[in-house]
Amino acid sequence: MIHPYTCRRITRSTALSFWVLALSLPATAMAEFLPLDDSTLSGVSGQAGITIELETKINIDRLSWTDEGTLSVNNMRLSGHNDSTLDNLKLTVDIAGTGEVLEHGFSEIARRANAGLLSTSDPDVADALAKYSVNGEFGKQFNSGDLVIHLGATNYGAETSLTDYLQAIDFELAVGSVTTTGTEGTATLFSDVLLQGYVGPTDLVIRNDSATTRTLANGNQVSGAELQLDTHFEVTNGSLNWDAADLIFVFNFAAVRIEGLQIHNRRGNDTLGHFGMASATAKISRGTSAATGKEGLSIHDVEFRADIDMPIFKVGQASIGSVSFTDFAITDTTMMVYGH
Repeated sequence: MIHPYTCRRITRSTALSFWVLALSLPATAMAEFLPLDDSTLSGVSGQAGITIELETKINIDRLSWTDEGTLSVNNMRLSGHNDSTLDNLKLTVDIAGTGEVLEHGFSEIARRANAGLLSTSDPDVADALAKYSVNGEFGKQFNSGDLVIHLGATNYGAETSLTDYLQAIDFELAVGSVTTTGTEGTATLFSDVLLQGYVGPTDLVIRNDSATTRTLANGNQVSGAELQLDTHFEVTNGSLNWDAADLIFVFNFAAVRIEGLQIHNRRGNDTLGHFGMASATAKISRGTSAATGKEGLSIHDVEFRADIDMPIFKVGQASIGSVSFTDFAITDTTMMVYGH
């Protein structure tokens, strides 16, 4: 851990000054920068990690992928609720030492429960305390050289309030349309997409294990140096037009309008440990396909769990009532991505 007197919060003006100074260095000076080995780094004050407080709003007019045709995401915006600034974000970035315990998932809930600030009569709180308690610390244990990035909130509100914790980071994602363009013209797949909700604890870990490989259940070989994503989130209100609903075999019709969309995990048999939020995990690494021998990007150990509510489900202009899914789960999913 960083001693409280060995580092200071980096303000925006200070951070900007650092960047200006770095960019003004001559190339000859930059050429003298050398990586530090572990023994040298151990003597550097503050080597345990950095904290970044962040607020932002992201607008993208068009994001396109072009092959023979073009797939475009148009007028995309990521912000806080009601087009406000996406704020109250805190990123902690650490390079782990051997066996080091770092913040991960709902470990902050475990810390509060251990301090008596939250009652373990709540099954989720009890689960967090059991899952994230490691030798008197709270988090997850990592290996030497693992890069660990944890997204949480700068201010979680009252430490005795689960609601404040779970709603600390609000978001809004808007997309004008998703279109495909080719020689036959342009087709709109989705339009008027708007999702509002909350972001829970999110972790991005790059494992330092490039010397090993492992074999997946389908026979694919993947590197032990992999990017691991774990996130929790909730969509409290969403709407979209599904202009080409033939994309998924469950529905085989067009002109679908969904309103009041909610994505959460508050009912069913797999709610424990999720605090009512939907969850997604995945691992990404270099891999080799057992079926074709092709090398590419392996996306494996994918899991998504949620309950989905669509209270207003329209086909054309007419409502067909409401649609809901309980214990919607995507598991045992592996993809190998390579060019052709």
